[in-house]
Amino acid sequence: MNKPLHETIKVCRICGSNRIETFLELGAQPPANSLRDNLAEKLPLVPLSLCRCAQCATVQLTETVDPEHLFKHYVWVTGTSSTAKNYANLFCQEACKRLKVKDPFIIEVASNDGTFLRVFKDKGFRVLGIDPAENIVKMANDSGIPTLAAFFGQKVAEKVKSDKGLADFIFARNVIPHVANVHDVIAGMKHCLAPQGVGVIEFHYAGLIVDGLQYDSIYHEHLFYFSLKSIKYLLEQHGLEAFDLLESPISGGSLAIYFSHQGINKPVEARLKQKIKEEEEKGLNSKETWDKFADDCRRHKDKFVELILKEKLGKKSLIGYGSSARSSTLLNYCKIDKEHLICIADQNPLKHKKYTAGSDILIVSPDEAFSKNPDIIVLLAWNFKTEIISLLKNKYRFSGKVITPLPNYPEMLQL
Repeated sequence: MNKPLHETIKVCRICGSNRIETFLELGAQPPANSLRDNLAEKLPLVPLSLCRCAQCATVQLTETVDPEHLFKHYVWVTGTSSTAKNYANLFCQEACKRLKVKDPFIIEVASNDGTFLRVFKDKGFRVLGIDPAENIVKMANDSGIPTLAAFFGQKVAEKVKSDKGLADFIFARNVIPHVANVHDVIAGMKHCLAPQGVGVIEFHYAGLIVDGLQYDSIYHEHLFYFSLKSIKYLLEQHGLEAFDLLESPISGGSLAIYFSHQGINKPVEARLKQKIKEEEEKGLNSKETWDKFADDCRRHKDKFVELILKEKLGKKSLIGYGSSARSSTLLNYCKIDKEHLICIADQNPLKHKKYTAGSDILIVSPDEAFSKNPDIIVLLAWNFKTEIISLLKNKYRFSGKVITPLPNYPEMLQL
């Protein structure tokens, strides 16, 4: 009997309460990274809806899509982004401030192509990556970053501990929100962490999602939308304690939370205390905040569609830039498709000559996209705005208009 593609949750994935309430529905959409070589291939549609747990305040998706379908052949490659590569250097610098041992062992959970581990390896540290995407794991190993092809959890942690020993620094960047059995991953990280070791969880912060109206970050791979309250609660369930944070530029604004084993008595840094205070004052974890967010999403959709249709009526040619997973949510929710955008430019060659999920727009290289002489660029990868605008001006000499759909309401920029 075939396993179902998705299942609807009946209780909160974090605390087990059945007090979960749906507050935002973005429609039935195909999994965001279901890119196709031809349009004849039919894609499954899965409801994309957010709910909130009244018990622990965790915001999460109502549906769990089979991870084998989502992650076995992945198309996001960290190293294609200069923003990510620059941040990798900062991330390593901050980690080194907290490493108190000689010859440290570094583990990354969901390490992708090894971009972040490479910075540690270049310093002479021992490194190990673990990632379920077999195609990306091959790329990492071929480039000299030792990487296991596996879904990380307690079983894999046991093997790593037995074969390699305990980690002095273990980190999971933008992976915890992807995992339905998140307790298995956190327990695995704890199991691999040396007694005086430091761990990091990085996640797209719910506070920034609400402040910037970033509903495009909601897609089937992202099961959780963590606040500091909910991530601290998760860590504490496993005998781990948050003590510091680093603000990250990734995904339109993420937080990296440093943690250690409880009882180590690392002092909680002032910046973490301040962020927790701000979160409480804003009421981020309240039902009212998320109900308002849902209303604002619907208003944003109307304004964005109105702007695109106005330019199309003016006989302008539009292309998109950036075929990220988040762009899939935006395009499908707003029903923007190949009738509105000629193509989407993307720097990742794994995506070229494929069609977007649901919106059926051809993805091409930036060179090919700009050979079509577009009038307007729709900056779907708006979270890399500075990097892309520089490319448009300096490499392609583009002097037309750029629509940035987010954060907040759409804006038109003349280059």
